[in-house]
Amino acid sequence: MSAANPSGDNSGILKKHTHALPQVNFSDDGPVRHLHLGTEWIQGSMYTDEPNALVHEYIQRMMAWLLFVPPESVKERQALQLGLGAGSLTKFCAKELRMKTTAIELNPQVLAACRNWFKLPAENPSMQVVVNDAAQEIQNPKWWGTVDALQVDLYDHEAAAPVLDSLPFYNNCRRLLTPEGCMTVNLFGRASSFARSVEKMSAAFGKEAIWAFKPTREGNTVVLAQHTSSRPKRELLMARADLIEFNWGLPASKWVRVFKPMLS
Repeated sequence: MSAANPSGDNSGILKKHTHALPQVNFSDDGPVRHLHLGTEWIQGSMYTDEPNALVHEYIQRMMAWLLFVPPESVKERQALQLGLGAGSLTKFCAKELRMKTTAIELNPQVLAACRNWFKLPAENPSMQVVVNDAAQEIQNPKWWGTVDALQVDLYDHEAAAPVLDSLPFYNNCRRLLTPEGCMTVNLFGRASSFARSVEKMSAAFGKEAIWAFKPTREGNTVVLAQHTSSRPKRELLMARADLIEFNWGLPASKWVRVFKPMLS
């Protein structure tokens, strides 16, 4: 296993905030490269020979919103990630799903690392990264009602609990979504409380709008919240799952088996 720190041609990206934010480094473990924020905790990963693939099961599950929209409509929709991580979701949405995609990332070193080490493409008309505090950025009215797939994966360098996990935050998240939009959230951490987090999401979105996976072996639980609650029939979910697997290689049939509404 090898490790490195960011360097190279991204000095402009690194100018602001770096004094207060953790250092970014990566490690290589066979065919997989991991992103770290100065600790052993993994903040994201990439297959070095397949950079657009989604490595971790929980990251794949962050794509469960696909079950709630017609597959042929995906490329016309917009994705927003809160937290860039190793750029996995941003790359997948932009390159594989061909969606208009934006990520909001506080730490400019993370953006530099993604471009240097994790094959994040340069910004283009369909993909951009905004360097800002997500809690502030999502209060900008330009985002309201524009997002079909909101993916929230915000953890500090210790990965102890979600950085943003309040009712006002989830209210702002719901305001971002289109009527068919969904938010997926990764809940993980030693200090996190699944029940408390879900209670706040339920207060913002309505209890009937909340769906959850069973935890992964690593302890990540992905929760989905719909802007407009619905109960698609299992037959429709399975039909869409088959198309998701065929089109994008994601294990969507398994999702349907381990994914259910909190109120059923």
